Amino acid sequence: MLVDDDPMVRTGLRFMLESADDLRVAAEAGNGEEAIAIAQGGGLDLVLMDLRMPGMGGIAATSAIRALPAPPQVIALTTWDVDDAVLAALDAGAAGFLLKTSAPTEIIGAIRAVMAGDAVLSPRSTRQLLDQLGRSPALPQQRAAQQAVAQLTQREREVAVAVARGLTNAAIGAALYLAEPTVKTYVAAIQSKLGVANRVGIAVLAERAGLLAEG
Repeated sequence: MLVDDDPMVRTGLRFMLESADDLRVAAEAGNGEEAIAIAQGGGLDLVLMDLRMPGMGGIAATSAIRALPAPPQVIALTTWDVDDAVLAALDAGAAGFLLKTSAPTEIIGAIRAVMAGDAVLSPRSTRQLLDQLGRSPALPQQRAAQQAVAQLTQREREVAVAVARGLTNAAIGAALYLAEPTVKTYVAAIQSKLGVANRVGIAVLAERAGLLAEG
């Protein structure tokens, strides 16, 4: 589903996405309320969600949609590389974010990656997100993150750092000499131990805990 208050943006996204043989735009919505109503009907795999819309915006809509039974994944769309709205959307359950100015190949690739459970953000976007977190330290959150990552084995910490750097499962496997299915098993175990829903959650906790600064 495409969610944006600008019909021209939705038209452009639809044209771009439907050029891919494996993607189909099942629905469109112009605001958060419409998006929730459509999502409640089921049948959606993923939502591209504009964050800034009149009425109910994308953050509240993301939170409501992700709270549904068997919810679709959500990718936030923004005109800014990283701002407070993006961080709030990730906290609300978005799997990642994309710039509206991203190349078609990047948007299509991100959708495929999310549906495959693989890397959600490009290394550039991940770095920008983590830099933003680093500029806004919160001691209680840092302590909580450090306590969470203390549960990880050394190998799991290595995988978590690689995830935070935006590497795909295949790239992590090549770097750490692991089979790709083994990497997927590690990622799932890390998410379970850290209590996060996706790879973005791993990246955020790894940064807050200081794992990326270690090497």
